[in-house]
Amino acid sequence: MNLDPDVSLVIGLVLAVMAVPSLISAWADRRRPWTGVIVALMAAALIGWAVTRKPGGYTLAQVPEAIYTVIARLLN
Repeated sequence: MNLDPDVSLVIGLVLAVMAVPSLISAWADRRRPWTGVIVALMAAALIGWAVTRKPGGYTLAQVPEAIYTVIARLLN
């Protein structure tokens, strides 16, 4: 499967955002955060893959552009 680095970056960012509430909830309930940790690891892997596959990597200024590009591809 040939996954575009921009798509991988966006999916990784979405997963990272989704992992935060799970981690906080597990911490507040004093239980082990297995789901949050697994989702955070998947997010880190996708983001890391995207950064290594794009020539020159990503700068902070390029992240919103990548997000908008992926959204535009979905809408067209």
